[in-house]
Amino acid sequence: MTLFEFDRQFDSEAELIVGIDEAGRGPLAGDVYAAAVVFDRKTVIDGINDSKKLSAKKRDVLFDVIRDKALKYSIATATVEEIEELNILNAAMLAMRRAYDGLGIDAYNAIALIDGNRSPELPCRCKTVIHGDALSQSIAAASILAKVQRDRYMAELAIRYPEYQFEKHKGYGTKLHYEMIKKYGISPVHRMSFLKNLSEK
Repeated sequence: MTLFEFDRQFDSEAELIVGIDEAGRGPLAGDVYAAAVVFDRKTVIDGINDSKKLSAKKRDVLFDVIRDKALKYSIATATVEEIEELNILNAAMLAMRRAYDGLGIDAYNAIALIDGNRSPELPCRCKTVIHGDALSQSIAAASILAKVQRDRYMAELAIRYPEYQFEKHKGYGTKLHYEMIKKYGISPVHRMSFLKNLSEK
């Protein structure tokens, strides 16, 4: 079954199929991003897949294709402050809800396909899909939008905080990133709750 065909299974349940995914739950720094995407029932996008399986160059190309071909799309965030206040899972759910709300669609006509095994509280019907970014075209599209937008945001943070080299590791807990934290300390965009065991690294 293709990713397009996976989504078509739900055509009888709703007029609109909404794919939702997030990016940036694991990093030590930066906001968490989420995206929501709606395609019409005939749109097939060649080459679309889980964003983690695509090169950065391919994701950038598909980012523009998805935005051009989507009926609606929305990208949203939850901030580092919200991550610290709510915890990362709840902050990711908040970003997903904001992405959905940004579509401005009628909930009665929609079903949301959400990557993973947890769903945000949405006004429409929801279905969680484990590994959904590798199964569903709409979820994969959301995955790409969220990932590319977050990577671009991290590139902006790299300009503001060049010593951490965010452009290289995107905030993830790489050896280089830990070395930079130890050398320069914790920045305002780091997630303090993720760095509790820093002395052990």
